[in-house]
Amino acid sequence: MLRLIMVPSFLIILSACNQTASVGTAMQVSGYAFPPPAFDAFCGREPRLCRTENGNNVMELTAAREEELEAVNGSVNRRIKERSDLQTSGNADYWQLPSTQGDCEDFAILKKSELLKRGWPASVLLLTVARLGDEGHTVLTVRTSKGDKVLDNRTNAVRNWSNTPYRYFARQSQFAAHKWVRIEQPRSL
Repeated sequence: MLRLIMVPSFLIILSACNQTASVGTAMQVSGYAFPPPAFDAFCGREPRLCRTENGNNVMELTAAREEELEAVNGSVNRRIKERSDLQTSGNADYWQLPSTQGDCEDFAILKKSELLKRGWPASVLLLTVARLGDEGHTVLTVRTSKGDKVLDNRTNAVRNWSNTPYRYFARQSQFAAHKWVRIEQPRSL
């Protein structure tokens, strides 16, 4: 009888350790969320950039792949001039694949497009919405074996999502086309 009690306790301890190790590295999601208003219209124009399902859950992050993330993030940040949707399209919220200018979601979309061309699976490249104070912001989250990395137009540094100043709300679902999921905030935020 003592043997049966010890085995479940050991499994519970292992389970708790695994959960603790992942806090702050991988976003925890729960339930569906409404997508940003301009997302559906964008997906009608660019369906390949909205797909996320049928792929890896995470990408093995080798040194070469990490360099690739940094190269794409920095390159897009240097090439695209930041302009609001009102300035580029005349609309308050308009998502597009930019060529020379755009706002935060346009930067994230171009980064996703460039990583797809380099062979990254769509299932690990997730458009993500967040807030910094009263301001909304969109970044590209990349699900990797070393945690969820954020490619952001405000910095050339590729950082773990928990090492950014944002409060994250929702991102594309990895498993359902055109769906978004809510992001749980870590206890330390």
